[in-house]
Amino acid sequence: MKPPSYLFLFLEIFEQEGGIQSYIQAVLRSYGELNDVPPAVIFLLRDRLEHSTLPASPNIRLRSLWHPNPQVARLKLAIALLGFLWHQRPQRVFCGHIYLAPLVALCCLPLRIPYTVITYGKEVWQPLPQPLRLALQRASQIWTISRHTRDRTCTANQLSPDRFRLLPCCVDGDRFFPGSKSAILLEQYGLTGAKVLLTVARLWSGDRYKGVDVTIRALAAIAQAIPTVKYLVIGRGDDQPRLAALAQTLHVADRVVFAGFVSTAALPEHYRLADGYVMPSQEGFGLVYLEAMACGVPVLAGDADGSADPLQDGRLGWHVDHRDPTAVAIACIELLQCPVQSQPLNIGSAAGIADPRCDRQWLRQQAIANFGKATLPRRLHALLTTPA
Repeated sequence: MKPPSYLFLFLEIFEQEGGIQSYIQAVLRSYGELNDVPPAVIFLLRDRLEHSTLPASPNIRLRSLWHPNPQVARLKLAIALLGFLWHQRPQRVFCGHIYLAPLVALCCLPLRIPYTVITYGKEVWQPLPQPLRLALQRASQIWTISRHTRDRTCTANQLSPDRFRLLPCCVDGDRFFPGSKSAILLEQYGLTGAKVLLTVARLWSGDRYKGVDVTIRALAAIAQAIPTVKYLVIGRGDDQPRLAALAQTLHVADRVVFAGFVSTAALPEHYRLADGYVMPSQEGFGLVYLEAMACGVPVLAGDADGSADPLQDGRLGWHVDHRDPTAVAIACIELLQCPVQSQPLNIGSAAGIADPRCDRQWLRQQAIANFGKATLPRRLHALLTTPA
């Protein structure tokens, strides 16, 4: 490998599952596929290399700074970063989380090495503590995944939108595609004959904004119109007991199925069980909406977050108040009662009966055209070749 010209720093991308981790892995895979970019070293604070899922690439070398003592790991990262900058003098540094930005700024600015901060969602939506805000303001560029995150970050932290570059999520249409429901999974989860609503999300107490509780509160009203409705929740976390108790209290426990953790490889088959994907959330972007649409599943999202990008401002799905069970119920009923279309619709046709948001083939076409996996390398290459 040639002497590295780029340095990336991330908290973790392999040890935990989640949308941000999937996004970063996709970005790094795309980087590894590019032929005319400088070689890069990737510093990982909390990951061990044996957990890496990235394919080998001459463009990328991973370096783990993991240590069982988090304070020791942070010290190792600081020493490694300063040593790397001093000896290698990379062209650019890419800071993969706002929490690492003060350290990156402290080391890069005296050496006049430009750095870029990568942002995602809630971590930058509110006014930041001064060290984080200053590090963000002094970055040569800020990359982010959606217009919503860009706009909220600007408002909260006195930044100009001109400083931002968009690098949205992408979906692998070769893995996520429409298909029939698995009879085995239907039987396993007790969903045979049901109209299935689906959510894929971490069930952590710190992530209640995902809206699983709101959907549970909406179920009784949905069931009055759709008696066979059931709600399949994929994910794990410490908030599951609270959610299960809520379903019991509201007398809808027989309609809620907690599937627990599902492997990445098995996710597409689970998406295909759904008649509607429901997550009234506050997302930085919402990769899961793309995955659902690529599988031909109609989607419902919150109305004030980054999901406006994958749903194309409501053109491809339902946007509702993310904390309003009544709004969620009304939209879910409309979604589940919408006739499934087999051919792309002429949007805005005089007939005005069919809803294009239920056209499964059209949903997939739109998701792949705008956010298919082939779009990410092109966008990444354009950003890397733009002067910092």
